[in-house]
Amino acid sequence: MCIVQNTSLKSLASRVEGLWSYYPQSRGFPQEDSSSAHVPACFLLQSACRQMAHIFVYGTLKRGQPNHKVMLDHSHGLAAFRGRGCTVESFPLVIAGEHNIPWLLYLPGKGHCVTGEIYEVDEQMLRFLDDFEDCPSMYQRTALQVQVLEWEGDGDPGDSVQCFVYTTATYAPEWLFLPYHESYDSEGPHGLRYNPRENR
Repeated sequence: MCIVQNTSLKSLASRVEGLWSYYPQSRGFPQEDSSSAHVPACFLLQSACRQMAHIFVYGTLKRGQPNHKVMLDHSHGLAAFRGRGCTVESFPLVIAGEHNIPWLLYLPGKGHCVTGEIYEVDEQMLRFLDDFEDCPSMYQRTALQVQVLEWEGDGDPGDSVQCFVYTTATYAPEWLFLPYHESYDSEGPHGLRYNPRENR
């Protein structure tokens, strides 16, 4: 049974339509990845009724990056792209460790305002991402204000939106002396290509 609190029928219908458009395979459209499972309409309605949260991703979870596929697998939960943004405060974004992992060091006021992508996720996906990011050991999920640069979601979020971001306060001291980046691309000119988990 779906129970919606403080949600109008109009806003619920708008959310379902947004989810419907995000999963074109549920409308009979061809899929790029033939291994992707069919998304039933009831899944979309159930997702619209769930408690949702915004997350901001700046590294390998972005579109076109090595781990983005986990955001598309609805067996992990729901993750719907909502737009692009950048952190309101500046932070050091470094690429570190033997596997060239991007890390947002929790040092507000240092580094750059970091660009990334905003997603709306359900509780199941949030739990999956906590496990995927080894939170809270490696990363800590922090609530930060993110300036909206482009928005594809429902309604007008305003100039900024509060998002969960996987930052870290448990870093090696020498990471402070690494180059700070404004945005991340595994294939960028830094030459530090990310080493996927399946290759380790």
